[in-house]
Amino acid sequence: MRFDVNIEKPFWIMRDYLKCSGCRRCEIACSLHHEGRIWPEASRIRVFMLVPGVEVPHLCAQCEDHPCVDSCPVGALSVEPEMKSIVVDRDLCTACGNCIEACPGRIPHIHPTENYALICDFCGGDPECVKVCHEGRWNCLYLVKREETKAYRLYAKRPEEVTRELAINLFGEKGKEVI
Repeated sequence: MRFDVNIEKPFWIMRDYLKCSGCRRCEIACSLHHEGRIWPEASRIRVFMLVPGVEVPHLCAQCEDHPCVDSCPVGALSVEPEMKSIVVDRDLCTACGNCIEACPGRIPHIHPTENYALICDFCGGDPECVKVCHEGRWNCLYLVKREETKAYRLYAKRPEEVTRELAINLFGEKGKEVI
């Protein structure tokens, strides 16, 4: 069954961390789409479980000011005009890691076997991660209309930060003990 996006572009992938089951179908779908095989290490979305029972889907927050793009010394990163997603030119990218350091969430990562950065590109306008999340009825990832706001950067956090906040949300004061 095909997931119908039915949302005007540009959109954004919203995350409801409390609904993530940790199934990692998003990683599988992403790597199948981009790499042609199941390869979570090469997925543009990654799910971290730093504390048992606390799953954190980690993908590009698509910040309005694009610090990763500005940090690239060779111009390998750009903003796709219609989707407003980050595009990586594999041929130009030197895997220097500047984009990783510039990202407040350290979200980009280097391809496991090739020298270029991996950043979510919305699968060209039809995000596979969102589709499989909805097919499984978890609804952790979903599309929302992108608005001009600085709020996207709120999602540009390191997995450790999100895990800490989520553990406290899930487990109350006991959450502080598990992190």
